[in-house]
Amino acid sequence: MNRSSGSLDPDSSPIGYEHTAGVAELADARDLGSRGGNPVQVRFLSPALIPGRKTVDSPLRPDFGMSQAPENPIPDDWTPEVWRDLPTAQQPEYPDADRLRETVASLGSLPPLTTSWEIEKLKSQLAEAARGDRFLLQGGDCAERFDECASESIAARLKILLQMSLVLAHGGRRRVIRVGRFAGQYAKPRSTSTERRGDVELPSYRGDIVNGPRFDPASRIPDPARLLQAHGRSAMTLNFIRSLVDGGFADLHHPEYWDLDFVHHSPLAADYQRMVESIGEGLRFMESLAGVRVQDLSRVDFFTSHEALLLEYEAALTRRVPHRDGWWNLSTHLPWIGLRTADPTGGHVAYMAGIRNPVAVKIGPGIEPSKVVELAEILDPEQEPGRLTLIHRFGRDGVDEGLPAVIEAVRDAGREPLWVCDPMHGNTRTVTPTSGSIAGTAVKTRSFDDILHELERSFEIHEACGTRLGGVHFELTGENVTECVGGARGLADADLGHAYRSQVDPRLNYEQALEMAMLIARRMRDDTA
Repeated sequence: MNRSSGSLDPDSSPIGYEHTAGVAELADARDLGSRGGNPVQVRFLSPALIPGRKTVDSPLRPDFGMSQAPENPIPDDWTPEVWRDLPTAQQPEYPDADRLRETVASLGSLPPLTTSWEIEKLKSQLAEAARGDRFLLQGGDCAERFDECASESIAARLKILLQMSLVLAHGGRRRVIRVGRFAGQYAKPRSTSTERRGDVELPSYRGDIVNGPRFDPASRIPDPARLLQAHGRSAMTLNFIRSLVDGGFADLHHPEYWDLDFVHHSPLAADYQRMVESIGEGLRFMESLAGVRVQDLSRVDFFTSHEALLLEYEAALTRRVPHRDGWWNLSTHLPWIGLRTADPTGGHVAYMAGIRNPVAVKIGPGIEPSKVVELAEILDPEQEPGRLTLIHRFGRDGVDEGLPAVIEAVRDAGREPLWVCDPMHGNTRTVTPTSGSIAGTAVKTRSFDDILHELERSFEIHEACGTRLGGVHFELTGENVTECVGGARGLADADLGHAYRSQVDPRLNYEQALEMAMLIARRMRDDTA
């Protein structure tokens, strides 16, 4: 199989490789105990998609400009199965244990989706964000759907995140870390293990990786085969994202190609327009100076994340890698622990404590500040830069009371995590639209103004506490759904039925997400003025 800068012969080539966004670096086979050969570069998009080859994550090479990971503080006898002997919440009850074991064994033999050097690169960038040199933008669907693993949907999510990152970089004068909530965000925690409709009670829908959303017995039975489907769709998603990032979108960087009709409906229309014009002028100046389009100047870094909820899946994709200490979750770059599973004595925390990835924890109303400090001590005992991110989600009405105490406790413990605000989950309410396809049905929604208020207060509280807000975490889509109210167009509860598509939680649509980025950039610009 010939490629642009080399050839890949499945019978004679080395088997270890590292890949970037569209470029795979074949490692010298001598590093892996195989036969010799010089490294070559080949065009290949995903380690999960080499036909007929079992892949391994190769060691960091000096030409990547990155150092080896620090010595692993986790005991040598730690394994990804540590959670099985501990109380572990939010795990589905599979009816066929033998079939589950067989499926997990198959999953464990499949190629990884990420590599250790990509993970280390993200960790170093998160450390820079904690110091104030970068800003984290994390966003994507509440829960991915198998039937939405399509080119249009993936491209739309990538497009809005890249456009938002450009707005934030321009306003905040900081490089932006782009992390998507996708290529693995297929599981969702539930408040109850069952759902009742009338006289019928069935297992709750826990995301496509576990069961189906239709309310019938066949759909709601947890199916182990969905673990393999989730891996396959994650691999396809990553493959397509890497190809798009490597090739570039014609309309990603230049605002004149963006869908900006909503700007004219905002009271801040003039300010938005000046911002857009300034971004366009700056990009055109760079391109004139360099003689190439801006997307050709350098490859865009893009990372993935998901809630590490379903531990059968996470453990099966947690691997050792050659020439490196410890275990790596190679299903994603940045796994996080949700509010419902952040038990310091539970299986999720014990699992996350043992992997070398950067990890994040959601914290919110009702959590004791001392518990947050305990979690930090368990998950980041060596205080490794970039290791721990704390994502707070207190809601509009709870941020003033809950956030300062947590910040002060963590600060007084001598810890400096990356602080990120998730203004979505604490601002959810239920309404019943009166028109559209969901008229008369109770659905969840969120207010644009509530989301913005929590964000603004988070900036102010961090400044007052002597810390900094280093990132934002959104549930969003690149499509014009109607799930959250407010924004420049003034969507109201009655408008939700026009295009409400979420099976779980409401998302900002394309226009709302881009407007939110403009408002955050405006705030960051004023703070640095």
